[in-house]
Amino acid sequence: MIKKVFLAVLLTQGVLMSKNVINVEVNGVAVPVIFEEDKSLPIASMQLVFLAAGSMEDNGTDGLARFSAAMLNEGTAKIKAADFAEELENRAISFGVSAGKETLVFELSSLKEEFAFGAKMVKAVLEKPNFSKEAFKKVNMQTLGEILSKESDFDYIASLKLKELMYAKTPLGSASLGTKESLQKINTTIVEKFVKSRLDLSNLIVIVGGDISADEVKTILKDTLSSLPKGVKRELGFYDAAATKDYSVQFKKSEQAYIYFGAPFYMKLDDKDAHKAKVASFILGESGFGSRLMEEIRVKKGLAYSAYSRFNFDKTTSSFSGYLQTKTQTLREARELVEKIIKDFTDKGATKAELEQAKKFLLGSEPLRVETLSQRLSRSFGEYYSGLGLGYSKEQLKKIENLSLEELNEFIKNHKEINELIFSIVTNDAPA
Repeated sequence: MIKKVFLAVLLTQGVLMSKNVINVEVNGVAVPVIFEEDKSLPIASMQLVFLAAGSMEDNGTDGLARFSAAMLNEGTAKIKAADFAEELENRAISFGVSAGKETLVFELSSLKEEFAFGAKMVKAVLEKPNFSKEAFKKVNMQTLGEILSKESDFDYIASLKLKELMYAKTPLGSASLGTKESLQKINTTIVEKFVKSRLDLSNLIVIVGGDISADEVKTILKDTLSSLPKGVKRELGFYDAAATKDYSVQFKKSEQAYIYFGAPFYMKLDDKDAHKAKVASFILGESGFGSRLMEEIRVKKGLAYSAYSRFNFDKTTSSFSGYLQTKTQTLREARELVEKIIKDFTDKGATKAELEQAKKFLLGSEPLRVETLSQRLSRSFGEYYSGLGLGYSKEQLKKIENLSLEELNEFIKNHKEINELIFSIVTNDAPA
């Protein structure tokens, strides 16, 4: 237990030493490895990020990627879950598999002295996962329990409906957790097929950092990944949010009205104006207190405890979204105020004071965003995965520093599509 606490403390610290991308040759494939050596603490971490292996690849069986990831946490065909977990626990090794929207990720972290052993355990899972009836039954029950618990989670209900409205008939419009109906379609054969078709070298990016050398990384990875097939590079599609004003109201026994909203936002990751979007998002609703939404909705009107919005753009989609809670009696007023605030923003733009405050925060808080090893590795992965190149974040900050109010407001006024709002509301009995 003491060793585990010690490890948790260590993982929150770190000093930048070196960072680059190296290639490790495995079975004829040059696997990219985002690597940072940091000798300040005796720890090491690794992530195996399999691309095009997340919930977007569920292919009509909602929750398949999440379910498959959960199965991969159940040990191996030879070492069952309890014994597998005990082996790691005794050595203070942290290991887990998770599925996101686009990726399926194996994560490993430990003290340096246990890292090679941890990597061997990861290899064992990659070679022969535990797809037994017992493991399947356990994951099935856990997943069903989570799905059932969401039936009273009004934030989840509202946000899921918003996804369905914004991305109808696309891989982004489904429930990544799954539903009671989709869970009945999942069996061990489907899970094995999914895992076998998604874990390969051609769609893998590795992230390694800590007190470990590049030579050690290459040696460990060549062994850990040796059982993986070459595979064929997969590509994910890109989906814009629906550009049709709409709203949905679901009635539940709730004391509050949960308002989720979204709209299209036409922007790509490599857009030359991405830095302007970052500033505009901060000013409109991403900065908390001081943002337009918070000032107008909470401070001036007292309609909500908090209100938030942001521009989202990544490799597969681009959108504008936000949320707030209000009393059921003030639902209509709050919804109409959201529409007004956004329209005023796209009509008139930001103020000089808002731009200066945004610059002050975004530039001044930069050291806090790269303070730990995990933060730096996460940023490096994002830059590499997006195709923007390592160091892009620093270049973006320079652009933000030099951004003029005229340039920002021209950008804001050119994105009136964010007024095409779709609302997903969960409430008791207030009119929509």
